[in-house]
Order: sequence, then structure tokens, then C-alpha cells
Amino acid sequence: PAPARRRRPVSLLRSGGGGSAPLSWTRSISSGNSPRPPDTSLFVPVDIKTDFSEDGSVGAELTQPLDKSELLKVLNRFYKRKEIQKLASENGLDARLFHQAFISFRKYVLETETLAADLHIVLNDICCGAGHIDDIYPYFMRHAKQIFPMLDCMDDLRKISDLRVPANWYPEARSIQRKVVFHAGPTNSGKTYHAIQRYLEAKSGVYCGPLKLLAHEIFEKSNSAGVPCDLVTGEERIFVDPDGQQSGHVACTIEMCSVTTPYEVAVIDEIQMIRDPSRGWAWTRALLGLCAEEIHVCGEAAAINFVTELMYTTGEEVEVRNYERLTPFSLMDHALESLDNLQPGDCVVCFSKNDIYSISRQIEVRGLECAVIYGSLPPGTKLSQAKKFNDPSDPCKILVATDAIGMGLNLSIRRIIFNSLVKPSINEKGEKEMDTITTSQALQIAGRAGRFSSTFKEGEVTTMHRDDLPVLKEIMGRAVDPIETAGLHPTAEQIEMFAYHLPEATLSNLIDIFVSLSQVDGLYFVCNVDDFKFLADMIQHIPLNLRSRYVFCTAPINKKQPFVCTTRLLSQFARQFSRDEPLTFDWVCRHISWPPMPPKNIKDLAHLEAVHDVLDLYLWLSYRFMDMFPDANRVRDIQREMDEIIQVGVHNITRLIRASEAQSSESLPSTQLQTPPQVQRRLRGSQGRGQPPKDVSGSSTLGSRLVQEGRLTKDLLQQLRREWSEEQMHPARNEQTHSRTGGGKSRADKKKRK
Repeated sequence: PAPARRRRPVSLLRSGGGGSAPLSWTRSISSGNSPRPPDTSLFVPVDIKTDFSEDGSVGAELTQPLDKSELLKVLNRFYKRKEIQKLASENGLDARLFHQAFISFRKYVLETETLAADLHIVLNDICCGAGHIDDIYPYFMRHAKQIFPMLDCMDDLRKISDLRVPANWYPEARSIQRKVVFHAGPTNSGKTYHAIQRYLEAKSGVYCGPLKLLAHEIFEKSNSAGVPCDLVTGEERIFVDPDGQQSGHVACTIEMCSVTTPYEVAVIDEIQMIRDPSRGWAWTRALLGLCAEEIHVCGEAAAINFVTELMYTTGEEVEVRNYERLTPFSLMDHALESLDNLQPGDCVVCFSKNDIYSISRQIEVRGLECAVIYGSLPPGTKLSQAKKFNDPSDPCKILVATDAIGMGLNLSIRRIIFNSLVKPSINEKGEKEMDTITTSQALQIAGRAGRFSSTFKEGEVTTMHRDDLPVLKEIMGRAVDPIETAGLHPTAEQIEMFAYHLPEATLSNLIDIFVSLSQVDGLYFVCNVDDFKFLADMIQHIPLNLRSRYVFCTAPINKKQPFVCTTRLLSQFARQFSRDEPLTFDWVCRHISWPPMPPKNIKDLAHLEAVHDVLDLYLWLSYRFMDMFPDANRVRDIQREMDEIIQVGVHNITRLIRASEAQSSESLPSTQLQTPPQVQRRLRGSQGRGQPPKDVSGSSTLGSRLVQEGRLTKDLLQQLRREWSEEQMHPARNEQTHSRTGGGKSRADKKKRK
């Protein structure tokens, strides 16, 4: 524990948003043993009280009143002295902080009616020629540490944020000599299969995968093989033992793996994701921290040298087993060029939802059925679409998907067709960029064609457009970039220690300071924390203890999800939690307007996907705050129903696209949606669990919805319509009326806006 110390105010810090200078989140390498200087652009001086009324005018009585004009000359000479600037720099005040501290000190000296007696006497002596100007320095530094209080605990903060030897964070793993086996190879080479075989043979084991779908797959495979296995993901816990006792084997998402439970065998899948700018820390933690006699690592050969080097820091050697692809795939000499040339088993890969919708619509116009898979779909819907595409008796023979098919789904694809080679990505500063896909990404996606055990024993890869084909050939002809660094992330314990020293700082501020001061060696980088800070700022106004606030900010929420963020649903979760009022099933149903209507257009479908994510959030929080989220089982039930409704929407996605294109305000006929009877029955059965069902056949206009929800009466709606019509018929008269009220703009301005 940190030594007891007096609590003090912290300097205010910019949160990193808006117009402030962006931080380099990714690689803060220390040079030798000297610490990296802090980013002082983060620090803003705090206001301090300068009340020395208890001293009365002792200083003036012992000497004489100070001449302000003479005092100003003395202070300015003090500021310009190189010796003073150098001394201040050695004590943590760089040029920027020194200037700010001096401005504050000068204002304090000149404007305070009664200075402290000791400072008054020193200043009087200097003005009278009886003292040296450098005598001001101790008082200046005392003032600087009051407005920049972190200067007093900088050494402690540096020690807490020192990330140079993360292997030492896991004493249980360091106490055993682990055997590390690297199963290296391309997609569909059997590398994971061989690791899983060893996992099944062991007395105990843990599988760590990047996706819930992969964890589910190993969970089912293990239990089918007669090896009892539990499932642990952020939102789900399944114990196969009827009494709830833990099994010897567990399949989990990598963030959920335990680094204190001993196992015989651990499998870490997709190790190349250790360099992922957001999630890489989870692979680093698993690789360094798992307490297993054998660590079986699966992934690209590009990670072999790095993992070997990383294991040198733990004193462990790496055994490498290389695998070749089980079935070949080839790059075609010609592009598809037209959707008329599609064949059964084709998969068109897009990197945006809009492209998914557009391609699906064009395929449907040609009389073909297609399955659709993209990242924001619930797992059940993805599996349903994959099953539909794989089923030889189903007329659906075409798949349109994003790179979400790259892992976690077994698909019978004959040919991969890249609709584009440009994919949005997040750079080191957390900014969105559009860039050509990497060789690793291209191979991961292309490798889905002609997989072993699928209908097609050989695969083909091409592009939609002729100009993209030579680019794809060039990309796939390159060597995969070797992995050079692994991600790290500040833990809750480290942030709590920071908060002890800086009790007035916000959580977002604490993260800023931590990253600014953090030191890592050349093998590591600090993961991007923009999403964490975004959530921290969103709930900063809500009274929560630091640990609870940290947990809320690590929740799996996409900050681009409007339903969760724009409507501030996360804030409502946090506020209810802060009141110590449980978030019950009925409370959730009210806030998500359960039961939902079947989607009438693409916008409705996207909203249902967002609601599914909200239910995921509830389940995720329920495993961290069980008492406050007591109805996880009931929420899981309606989430399954939501998944089925979304499956219906995706099954009818081309009709939803047509409705969106027509910008129709009327809902689709119920016969078009082909809602299965069991889903209709469940929706009717949901009336007792939440709000009454809405009129599915009614209008979907905003006014009609507000009337249905009781937020607007029919009379008020009619009045609004009359006023709107009148304004459209007499724009000039309405503009004059508006101008007289003082709220209008000139007609010229309106024309400019038009």
C-alpha cells in the first residue's frame, strides 16, 4: 500500500477531446534509464486560496508597505534569470509550466492585499537592496506546487505507471516453468485442431479465443467429446455440472481467462492479435500470466520471432510447429466485373454496411437469394445465416459479408470476391482512416475459400473490379509484416493508486496522466484508450466510486452506437446504479420499449441490433454487480427472442432495403416479413413482461409513434400539422412574425442555407 499522505487538490487536465493536442497512445519508449518527460500540455493550474488574514499585516508592520511598481521590476528580473529557469526545470517545471507558474505567482504577489509575513519581509529586503533576487525562489516553488500539486508526487506516479517489466505482474506464472508450443500456419492448416487435441487430452485446460463464437465452438466440441467443459464469456457463464461446480476445462473469450487458476494445458488462439491497438493487452496478459504447464499458442508465422523474444524475458523457451494449408486456393487471372457472373458458393466481401445492402439488393434483382453476415449481427443470427448458406438443400447459394467471416464461422465458400480493398481502420491516435487492407487481413479473408471439410476442396480468390485485381495480387504477394510489439493497458489497481495521489482528478484525467507518464520498453505499447475515455466522460457527472466507474468504462460498448450513446442509455444505467436501485427486468423493458416491432426498414433493423447490444451490456454488468442487475435470466430470454426477430429481418433484408430506398413512411405488409409463428407467439407472450405491444400495422411516422407511446395527443398532432401547413403556404408572413419575436434570421441567410 502507498504511504499515507495528505489529500490535496489535483491540477485540472484536459481530457484529450476537442481541440487539445492528441496523445500518442501507442508507443512511449523510454530512453535508457531516464524517465520520459511528462506531457505538460495536459496540466492546467488550479485555483488556490490566498487568505493570510490570520497573519494580519505583520509583514508590513515589521518592515513597510511594498511599492508595487518596484516589486513588478523585481519579479520580472527574477523571471528572466537563466539560473532560476534551470533550477525550476530540475524540479519539474519545464518552460511551459515555469511561465504559467510565474504568471500565477506574480498575480498573487501584486494583487493579494496581505502577503504571508515571511514572503513580505523577503520581498521588502530585495526592494531595499538588502536581499538577493534568488531568495524569491523557495516561495515561488511553494506557490508552483500549490497550483501544480502533482509535482509533489511525480516520483510515486512514475513508479505506478512504469510498465517496463509486465512479466513480473504474474508471480503465479513465474513460479512454474511453462512449456510454450507455437502452432504456426495460415488459415485452414489445422494448427488450432492440433492444439485443441492436446487440450482435450489434458486433465485440465483453458481455451482463450478472440470471439464468443469460437469459445462456444470449443465448448460444444469438448462436451461432445466427453470432456466436461464450462463456458465463460463477458455476458455468459455455463457450468455443465448440475451443482454448478467448475469443470476441469473451460472455454472463454480471452479477456475472461483467469491468471491465477492452475491448468495443465492452455490454448491461446489468434496470437497475432497481440498487436491489436485496442485489445492486444488481453493476449499479452494471457501469454505472460496463464498458470499452465503447457501454453499452446496458435497463429500466424509472423508472430514466431516476437513470441520467442517475449518468452526470453520469462526464461521460457518456445517449441515451434509449422503447418501447411490443407487445401489449396488460387488467385484468379480475371475479376468478376459483374454480379451476373456469380456462381453457387461465391462470397462477396465488403467493408461497410452500405456496400452490404447495395450488393444484396443487386443480387436480389437478379433473382438470386443471398445470406448476409456482418459484425454487428448477434451471434445467433450469424450462425443462422451461415447454416442457410451451407445447407445444400437451401436455394441460398451466395454470401455477402464483411471481414467478420475471417474467424469463428465454418463456411462452405468456393470463391472469395473482394468488392473493395479499402477498409476503415483506427490509427495510433484513435482516428478513423481509410486504407488498403494489409497482407495479413487479405490472407485471413481469402483463406476462407475452399476450406478443408467443406463442400469445395479448392478455393479461388478474385476482385469485383478489374483495377483492383493487380493490387490484390501485389498485396497477397508480400510477406506478412512481422509482429514487433504487444499491447498493455492500465489495470484498475494502478488507476486506484493514481487516484489516491490525485483524488480530485476525473477518471478520464487519470488515464491521461497515466499514459503520459507511462514507460514501456521496445517490446510493448500502450493500447488505445479512446473508447474508455469516451465512456468515462459520458458518466463523469454521475456519483460513482472509482472501481464501479472503471468497470462501467470497460463495458463492451461501441461509442458509435447511437442508441446506447446518443440516447445516453449507459448514463441511465449508471445513474440507476448510483442510486443503489436495482436495474430490474421491468426497468430494462421500459427503457428499450419492449416488446419491439418487427423491422420495416434497414433503420429499424439497425435499431434492433443496438437493442440486442444493450441487453448484452446488462448481462455483462450482471456478472460484475449481481445484486444490482438481478434479472439476468429473464433478460437472456428476451435477448433470444430479439435474436430471432433480427434473424427474420436479415432473412428479409432485401425487402427492408427496398423499403428504405423508397423512403416509405408506411410499414411493410405483415405477409412480406414472413415472421415465423413461434416469434409472433413470443411477441404476444411478452405483453406481461414489459410494455404493451405496439400496433405493428400502423404508421411508422414520428408523429404516429409519439401518439402511440402517449407522448403526444391526437389533438396536438393535428394542431402541429395545421401550423406546419400554414407556414409552408405563407412563408413570408411567418418569417415576419418570427423576426418580430427576435429569433429569426434574414431571408438572405435562409437562401444561403438552402
